[in-house]
Amino acid sequence: MKNKSEKLWKEFSDQQNVSEDQISQFKTYLSLLLEEAEKINLTAITSVQGVISYHFADSLELKNFFDLTNIKSICDVGTGGGFPGIPLKIVYPHLKLFLIEVNHKKMRFLQKVIQALHLKDIEIIDLDWRTFLRKTTYDIDLFCARASLRPDELIRAFSPICHYKNAEIIYWAARGYEPEKKVLPFVKKQEVYQIGNKKRNFVFLSKST
Repeated sequence: MKNKSEKLWKEFSDQQNVSEDQISQFKTYLSLLLEEAEKINLTAITSVQGVISYHFADSLELKNFFDLTNIKSICDVGTGGGFPGIPLKIVYPHLKLFLIEVNHKKMRFLQKVIQALHLKDIEIIDLDWRTFLRKTTYDIDLFCARASLRPDELIRAFSPICHYKNAEIIYWAARGYEPEKKVLPFVKKQEVYQIGNKKRNFVFLSKST
């Protein structure tokens, strides 16, 4: 069992081109996730292989389609167990990370992960999306939404009176996703990718011009 686990981590390390220190952070993260998963409904995926593939690798797949080295900040909308924000922060430590999560048990879990992994420059925000858009003025370059809000809610950020109207949004969608009529003007492109045996889409959203 140990050999199988180490093989999975070696494959993940090679595929993602991450350092030994970063692998150590991911291992700690996985242990905390599996320890708390059932208690606070963090994820239905509870195998080492499943978490590595369908949470860690799926979060990091973004770097194959978007240059994260050229931005300063990202916001993970409805982050839950920390995906995709925390995996991206591990690999791109320069990023200022904002995690939006209204569930207080999940917030406490996120704080535990941040402390255990010695991550810096992360803020957890306990506002719902609409309140966040109305009441905050953070400096955010990119919003990410994975298994959280639908695009028809996310595009509220592009309102002319919203502080975040010029930001970009990336939505993790199921394969075959078709944008709703009101979302379509904001879809700049879609990119298909595969994780394990599942095909998924990245939907890139930004203010229509």
